[in-house]
Amino acid sequence: MTTKLVDSKGRLVLGRVLAGRMVIVDDSDPDHIIITPAVAIPEREAWLYKNEEALRRVREGLAQARSGQFSRTPLDLEADAELADSIED
Repeated sequence: MTTKLVDSKGRLVLGRVLAGRMVIVDDSDPDHIIITPAVAIPEREAWLYKNEEALRRVREGLAQARSGQFSRTPLDLEADAELADSIED
């Protein structure tokens, strides 16, 4: 824990640990301000984190790619598009 002074413009320097990072500032209670490091997900990508099956498949595919497991069959882009459409709904 450390003591810091808010300047005349309401700014507070948090230090290098949080430099350049996004934070959530909960100042709903003026006696207790909570600063939480955060990340933002673009709205058009948020659906993935709401769909457990789609997220599982993406993670599985990334793990397969990392381990060098690639498909030997040609791509079927029409089938892939149909699958993507069914997952988003």
